[in-house]
Amino acid sequence: MVVTLGEIAVRFGCELRGDPQHEVDSVGTLSDAHPRAVTFLAESRHRTAMAQTRAAAVVMAARFAAECPVAALITTNPRATYARIASYLYPAAPVVAGIDPSAIVAAEARIDPAAHIGAFAVIGPRSRIGAGALIGPHCVIGADVMVGAQVRLLARVTLCDGVAVGERSILHPGVVVGSDGFGFAPDGAAWLKVPQVGGVRIGADVEIGANTTIDRGAIGDTVLADGVKLDNQIQIGHNVRVGAHTAIAGCTGVSGSTVIGERCQIGGACAIGGHLLITDDVHITGFSMISHSIPKPGVYSSGIPFEEARTWRRMVARFKRLGLKDREQAGHESKDD
Repeated sequence: MVVTLGEIAVRFGCELRGDPQHEVDSVGTLSDAHPRAVTFLAESRHRTAMAQTRAAAVVMAARFAAECPVAALITTNPRATYARIASYLYPAAPVVAGIDPSAIVAAEARIDPAAHIGAFAVIGPRSRIGAGALIGPHCVIGADVMVGAQVRLLARVTLCDGVAVGERSILHPGVVVGSDGFGFAPDGAAWLKVPQVGGVRIGADVEIGANTTIDRGAIGDTVLADGVKLDNQIQIGHNVRVGAHTAIAGCTGVSGSTVIGERCQIGGACAIGGHLLITDDVHITGFSMISHSIPKPGVYSSGIPFEEARTWRRMVARFKRLGLKDREQAGHESKDD
């Protein structure tokens, strides 16, 4: 798509400092953008790169505009405005309605005429596929599944029986929704499987990254509210509830029955225990281990930043000595009692 900077400024509510007739057709980074590309500056630490950019225009806050060597698109939220511009320049491919001859669709399934069912997809009985939905190649949809309008299941997505996915949600390749949760009851030395009879409900405008897995509820449902964003390779346990517009980065695991509030941001590779309550507007930095509920908004961390190996070993030794001193002190206090 080719568009002028003037058209972009009007469409996205920016103040333009530069030639409104200059045409652009792509986006790029500050360092590699060419003269027909738009880029953005969201953090002051990238100002050096901006000083050398060859981009057509930089989306930025007003306080940086005087330093910009090219056209500036000034806005109060550069990152969000850039996202909207990029989506405009790179629109999603339109859905071509129809059912591929290789797909297997149960007679009781209901497919909207405007939906697309890709090659080798399987649609189970009584499932419903909404208008404009795209079911990509090799997707498997079980029985009694509800897929809303304009949902995109890109490829090899599995929706097990009874799953519901809200409108405009996007599920990337390899996502599995509705597999059994990790539910077992001890019986002596053995384990008895606890039937997982709940479902999974996914709201509207949710995006789920590649190879992420979301377990069905043991009794009630596992729930992802509207606008939730999950990265790749995340594990969501049974009966977890994730509040609206919360974002979780890759390789995080959330144990069963934990409730995460709205607008939370959870960094990569976090481990979140089960049966916890995390309130709204909590930010958790990467590699944190959350073993207790978080009742107050704020920023929380528990991972230890890396050090040179010898320094790290000395730090660990000090931690151990502190623990030993605590145990010795507790023993003395017990004898005194």
